[in-house]
Amino acid sequence: MAENRWIARAVADAKLSSIKQMAMLSAKTANAVSLAWGLPSFRTPEPIRAAVTRGLAQDPDIGKYALPNGLPELRELVAAHHLQQTGVAVDPELNVFITAGNMQGMSSLFQALLDPGDEVILTDPGFASHIQQIRLRRGKPVHWPLDEAGGWQLDLAALPALVTDRTKVIVLVNPSNPTGTVFREKDLRALADFAMAQGILILIDDPYSHVLHDRNAPFFNLAAESRFFDQMAYLFTFSKIHAMSGWRLGYMILPDWLRTQVLKVHDATLICAPRISQMAGIAALKNHDHVEMFRSVLTARRDLICERLDRLPHVFDYVKPEGAYYVFPRIKATVENAMTFSMDLLQQAGVAVTPGDAFGPGGEHHVRMAFCVDDAAINEAFDRMENHFPGHLQA
Repeated sequence: MAENRWIARAVADAKLSSIKQMAMLSAKTANAVSLAWGLPSFRTPEPIRAAVTRGLAQDPDIGKYALPNGLPELRELVAAHHLQQTGVAVDPELNVFITAGNMQGMSSLFQALLDPGDEVILTDPGFASHIQQIRLRRGKPVHWPLDEAGGWQLDLAALPALVTDRTKVIVLVNPSNPTGTVFREKDLRALADFAMAQGILILIDDPYSHVLHDRNAPFFNLAAESRFFDQMAYLFTFSKIHAMSGWRLGYMILPDWLRTQVLKVHDATLICAPRISQMAGIAALKNHDHVEMFRSVLTARRDLICERLDRLPHVFDYVKPEGAYYVFPRIKATVENAMTFSMDLLQQAGVAVTPGDAFGPGGEHHVRMAFCVDDAAINEAFDRMENHFPGHLQA
C-alpha cells in the first residue's frame, strides 16, 4: 500500500502476536473456548481492591503522576520483597524501578541497550513478544534451541556458537513460557558464568516463579546470585500471581549504571507507571495470602489438562509442565503447520490455541495451551477436541 511509505520499516515488517491474534479471532467466533491467552481467571484479590477504593476516597494525589522511578513506599516494599525472595539486598533508590508491567520494562531495556543490528539470544521456543520487541528496536533475535527430548531444558553446548561480536543480551523466562519448564540450577549458573566471561547482559523476565507445581522440586532464581548483579536485570510482574494483568504493574531490579539509562527511556515514553496501580501493588506486597491459593488452583488445572491430553495420544505428545500455566504439546496428527492446525481447530471445533511457531522456529508443529482458565473451559475445549479428533485417528 502507498500509505506504508509513512510507516517505519521495522513496524511495517512486524506482525501482530499470534497470541493476541488467536485471542481476537476466538472473541469473534461464536461460542468459542479459548486456551490461547495467558489471562488468569482470578479476580484481583479483595485486599488489593479495598486498598484502592480507600485511596480513591481519601488520597487527593491518587490521580496524579508519580515519580518516574516509582512511589518511594512501593520501592521500599519491593526491596524488602526481593531480599526475602532472593537473599540479595538492593537499594530502593539506586536499584529499584517501577514499570507498567514486564512488557513495558523489557521494551525500555531493549531501547536502552540495542543499536541496529545488535543481537539478543532467546530460548527457542521462547516468549513471542520478546521476538517482536527486539525486531521493533532493529535488533536481531538469535534463537537458542531448547532440548525437547530432555524436557525442554537449556542446551549449554549449543550456546557458544550463537555468540558473535554483536551479542549484547541473553533473555531468560524461568519457569518458561511457552513450555512450563523449570530450568536446572547447574545450567543457570553455567549460563551466567559464560555470560560474565563473554561480557553479555542477562535479562530475567519473571512472571511465573510463584507458579511451581511440584513443591518439593528444586527451584533456583538466578537473581539470587549476587555476584552476577552488575551484569543482570531482573523483572517481576504483578500480572499473574496477583491477578493484576489489567493494572499494568511490575518492577525491575537493576544495577545503577543501567537504571540511569533506562530512566531516560521510561520518562520519554511513559513518564511513570499509573499511581493508582502502584497503590494496588503496595497492597499486594502487604497482603499476599492469595498467592498459595492461586498456585494450588493452577496446579490442579495443570493436572486436569494433562489428564485430558492423555486421552488424545493420537493427536498430541507433550512434556508435563513444572511451572507457569502453559503446556506445549507437539502435534502428532498430520498437518501442514501449526498455524493451519490452530485455524482449523478454531473454525471447525471452536477451540482456540496458539500456534507454536509464534514462539520461534523450534515451536513449529506445536501449540501452546494456557490452563489459567477455569476447569469448565478446559473440559469443554477437550470435549470438543475429542469429538473433532476421533479415537481411531492415527498419527
